[in-house]
Amino acid sequence: MYELYEFDWSSIPGALPFLWQGMVVSLEITFVAVVFGIVWGTALAIMRLSSVTPLSWFAAGYVNLFRSVPLVMVLLWFFLIIPHLLESLLGFPRGTDMRLGSAIAGFALFEAAYYSEIIRAGIQSVPKGQMAAANALGMNYRQAMQRVVLPQAFRNMVPLLLTQGIILFQDTSLVYVSALADFFGAAYKVGDRDGRLVEMLLFAGAVYFVICFAASQWVRHFQKKLKTA
Repeated sequence: MYELYEFDWSSIPGALPFLWQGMVVSLEITFVAVVFGIVWGTALAIMRLSSVTPLSWFAAGYVNLFRSVPLVMVLLWFFLIIPHLLESLLGFPRGTDMRLGSAIAGFALFEAAYYSEIIRAGIQSVPKGQMAAANALGMNYRQAMQRVVLPQAFRNMVPLLLTQGIILFQDTSLVYVSALADFFGAAYKVGDRDGRLVEMLLFAGAVYFVICFAASQWVRHFQKKLKTA
């Protein structure tokens, strides 16, 4: 007969400070990757819609490359390659801890490909007459995009951008490949140390669920407000 597993949650209270440090790392990666991803993704979307063929090809190639490769592989690329590049090109001291910077770079460049597609769809959702009206008022292409098209496009796609941010927060758990102590990594380390891996992973899963579910509900509420505004 198999013995029933006896749960013991007593190690969680003492581990909360360490888990919080991991949560800070996860949130830092999420915030920086979202901001950079939206900025770079906007540039990629504009390049892909551009009539300049080299720019359009570059943006399409970038998006297709990153959307065709698993995120964990991208993180490994940056974890293994970026430190060597910085050491050889910029003279960084050998052995410098670049795990956080490598993880942020990997996530930001990877997510930019997905944000680019969201933003491109948002731009295309704006009626073409808006661009024609802006041109009739004497605006050039950059001014029309900046003052007329992009504000309307971002209004349409804010819920999708926020949802992608929630997905990114969930994906931060993949930084375990670089031994970086994010929230999931911290929970795993504590559980492995105390022999209570099941409890710690269940607790981590519950925390992820609460945060992501609450964020999803807020996005849904925000989307309804946008529709009624």
